[in-house]
Amino acid sequence: MSRTNSFEQDPAPRPKRRRFSAEYKLRIVAEYDAAPAGDKGAILRRERLYHSHVIEWRQARDAGALEKLTDHRTSPTRPKKHPAEAENDKLRRQVERLEEEVAKRDAALEVLGKTHALLEALSKSAD
Repeated sequence: MSRTNSFEQDPAPRPKRRRFSAEYKLRIVAEYDAAPAGDKGAILRRERLYHSHVIEWRQARDAGALEKLTDHRTSPTRPKKHPAEAENDKLRRQVERLEEEVAKRDAALEVLGKTHALLEALSKSAD
């Protein structure tokens, strides 16, 4: 038995090239608000949206700012990094990973040194 709701009877067409119409945004907000807590993630995954989309669209709807709903943003804005900054981040992560490996090897060498000293002490006491 499938669950039906008013959104399945007259759905707004899914936009091409991820440009969202105001009708589509209003339909998704209404469907998201009406869905039980467990189904909200399924809606987002199905429509390939983020929770921040729904929040932004709901706020625009509630504020009566329907002109804001007609924009062509496809995802929340994120500041773009300068290529040099992105490269610096990549190199920083590599250095951190190498430092972790060096720390692990230093710890292993310390254990090895203690083991070697213990074996020498045992061999001297056995003589």
